[in-house]
Amino acid sequence: MILASINTFYGIRDILDICLVVILFFFIYKLVKGTAARSIFVGFIVIYIFWKIVSLLNMKYLSELLGGFISVGFIAMIIIFQPEIRRFLNILGSKILTKRIYKWLLRKSTPNNTFKFNSTALVQACGHMSHSFCGALIVICRYDKLENIITTGEAFDSQINAQLIETIFFKNTPLHDGALIIDDNKIKAARCILPVSHSKEIPVNFGLRHRSAIGVTEDTDAVAVIVSEQTGSIAIVEKGSIEANVSLIRLQEYLDSTFNSVSVSK
Repeated sequence: MILASINTFYGIRDILDICLVVILFFFIYKLVKGTAARSIFVGFIVIYIFWKIVSLLNMKYLSELLGGFISVGFIAMIIIFQPEIRRFLNILGSKILTKRIYKWLLRKSTPNNTFKFNSTALVQACGHMSHSFCGALIVICRYDKLENIITTGEAFDSQINAQLIETIFFKNTPLHDGALIIDDNKIKAARCILPVSHSKEIPVNFGLRHRSAIGVTEDTDAVAVIVSEQTGSIAIVEKGSIEANVSLIRLQEYLDSTFNSVSVSK
C-alpha cells in the first residue's frame, strides 16, 4: 500500500509540482536570508516537509495534527513575514520585469536614449567630497521612479552639477542629511528618507548611509553611491550588494557602463 502511494505521488505532474514549490521556497529564503525571520522560515519548512511525509505514509492522526498547525502557521507567517512579502510582491510586480521584456523584444528597432548621463560631474563631486571627508548618499534611478521616496525630501529640477551636489552635502547646509535622488539626468530631490536594510550580514562598521543605500537597492532597481564621512571612501551599491573603496576611475567606468550604454529610451 505504501509503495502504491509512492508510485502515485511521484507522477510527472507531482514532480513538476515539487520542483515549483522548491523554487518558490528558494526565492523566499533569499528574501529572508540575513534577517531574524530566516530561522522561523526554516523551522516552518521542516515542519511542512515532515507533515507531507506523514501524509504520504497515511499516518492519520499525526497528519491531522500537523495539518492543523500548518493551516494556522500560514496565517502566522503572513503576519511575521509582512515586510518580506511586501518586498516579494514589489519585485514581482515591478516595472523592471516589463521594461526588461520590452527591451529584449525591441532592442534592435528602438532608438537609443536621447541624453547622455552626466557621470563626469557626479564623479567630480564625489572626488571632491571624498577628499574633504564630506559624507554623501546619492541614489540614481533606473526604471523605478521612486516617487514615494522623492516626496519625503525637498524637490529639485536641476541638471547634474558638481558644485550643486557638493553644496547640498556641505555639512552646514540644511539639505546635507538624507539622500539625493537623480533621475533622467536631473537632480529630482534632496534630503530624502530611504528604507533602511535590517540584514544581519551588513558589517558593523557600516553606518546609516550604507544601510539606507542597501535598503533602497534591495527594494528597487536603483543604484546608490556613498561617500563616507569618516574615511572618505567611495562605495557603489546595487541590488543590495556593496562594492566598497572604489576609485574614481572605477566609479566613472561603472556609471558609464550602467547608464550610458546602448539601451531603450524611457
